[in-house]
Amino acid sequence: MNWLNEFTKHRGIVAILRGVRPNEVEVIAETLIEAGITLIEVPLNSPDPFDSIARLVKLSDGRALVGAGTVLTADDVDRLSGIGSQIVISPNTNSDVIRRTRKCDMFSMPGVFTASDAFNALDAGAHVLKFFPADTLGPGGISGIKAVLPVGTPIAAVGGIDETSFAAYRAKDIHGFGIGSTLYKPGRTADEIGTIARKLVAAFDAAG
Repeated sequence: MNWLNEFTKHRGIVAILRGVRPNEVEVIAETLIEAGITLIEVPLNSPDPFDSIARLVKLSDGRALVGAGTVLTADDVDRLSGIGSQIVISPNTNSDVIRRTRKCDMFSMPGVFTASDAFNALDAGAHVLKFFPADTLGPGGISGIKAVLPVGTPIAAVGGIDETSFAAYRAKDIHGFGIGSTLYKPGRTADEIGTIARKLVAAFDAAG
């Protein structure tokens, strides 16, 4: 599958559900999809993450791309492939993880912070570079590194992003965003998440 094309069909907001539990993940995902957020990540340091991701795979049924974050090993990639995960997102640049992700025909979005990280990730086959933590680099810092990367390299900003951030990053041709605690925190209800998600979608669309 051409995962980059598939990824870009979706609004460039990745919902990061760190700490979500399997018994709540489906109602939260439905709320996000209804609000217009159709890229959903369950970090592997959440409770029973593989159970949550398996539930999301069944639930999404072509309506969303779902998968894992905080993926640190190639063995985790194999396990994710076995349950139908589509997305593999890491906090770091691990060539083994990236290559295994590509071998398993899943979407690769590793974390990078420097130009060296970025080129290493691209060499290994990353589809999109996740600059993290974005709030440390800022739009200008990411843009500076972007200037030396191959033209058209897809970039996402993750870390410290909320609805007020989109315009400044999009002005630097950065169109993907990972949204974590701004959107989801353990204990937050689906209704609360839905309200925040709709505000994020409206701000994202307005910034475009």
